[in-house]
Amino acid sequence: MSEKISVLIDKMRDGQDVYDDIYAIVYDELKRMATYKIRQENPNLTYSRTELVHETYLKMVNQSEISFNDKSHFLAIASNCMRQVLIDHARKKSADKRGGNPERKTYVDEMFSRDRQMVNELLDIDEALDRLAKLNSRLSSVVTMKFFGGMNINEISEVLGISESTVNRDWAKARGWLHKELKG
Repeated sequence: MSEKISVLIDKMRDGQDVYDDIYAIVYDELKRMATYKIRQENPNLTYSRTELVHETYLKMVNQSEISFNDKSHFLAIASNCMRQVLIDHARKKSADKRGGNPERKTYVDEMFSRDRQMVNELLDIDEALDRLAKLNSRLSSVVTMKFFGGMNINEISEVLGISESTVNRDWAKARGWLHKELKG
């Protein structure tokens, strides 16, 4: 699979439109990431992981210019987009709660309407990650890839170009920092 993606990335660098072909190859991996994230948030919810994958894809496609080096880098970008999709919906739900005009409901809206505490926790995590990124962007990236994308240590290591032991240390540091920030 990685060889196919490498060939397609080379074609993309040559100006060919192969994004949909790459997406088709990594679709199952993106769905795994969405499943991980959804189960992490609330294992009792029964909504479509496919919709999160599709919203993530649309977010990725709608970016003005997207480029990536390999499958792991693609998945890292997808992790970030999943974070953005979930945070955007959490913010919308928070605004709706304060009297905003609700629009057509999506499965993410349904998820958040069932668990108000999850909305607040997700927004708190996002704000803490933004603060962490100002202090150490790599730690913030590790958390985003692991927490929002469900990427494993090896995949994160490949994306960041650092050793797995460094990723493990970064993950431990970031978790400790976030725990302190979110409890304080």
